Amino acid sequence: MKKLFKSLADFQQEVPVIHKATQGYGYTYADLPKILEVINPLLKKHGLGFTQLLNSKEGQNYLSTILFHVESGESMESNTLIPQVELKQMNLYQSFGSGCTYFRRYCLSSILGIVTDKDTDAGGEQVKHEPKKLTLTNERFQNAVDAISKGEFTTQQLIDLYALTPEQLKSINQ
Repeated sequence: MKKLFKSLADFQQEVPVIHKATQGYGYTYADLPKILEVINPLLKKHGLGFTQLLNSKEGQNYLSTILFHVESGESMESNTLIPQVELKQMNLYQSFGSGCTYFRRYCLSSILGIVTDKDTDAGGEQVKHEPKKLTLTNERFQNAVDAISKGEFTTQQLIDLYALTPEQLKSINQ
């Protein structure tokens, strides 16, 4: 992998920051044609190439990004899940195509180690998602109530950990 890594390092020293020039809904981004316009001559100069393949496994869609050294055949690969999402004013095929293009940009940028302007993607406030609580069957609920009576478990722990039915809540609050 010596030739691949040396060529990649040389490429990274020469590739400029790729400025975000395409307007999205309230944001800008470096689109795929712009990225390719900048990197293709430098990839050729340093004997590098890439391909990106769509794969499907167990009903999930993946993008494989393969970077290779032309002369030696050395390569490295990255695989990314493309989640199926529905976008407003797009049918499922258009939404999938949009997702493919999005992941092609980010996966290619990642495997090459290139920068597209200042990284503000993580600048927003993170939204915390509460994990879904499990529901208890009546038998398991009774086991939990027995554990509470033995002092092995508290009522508050039961409420915090499980999605109790109204009947179950009523019975432990009596």
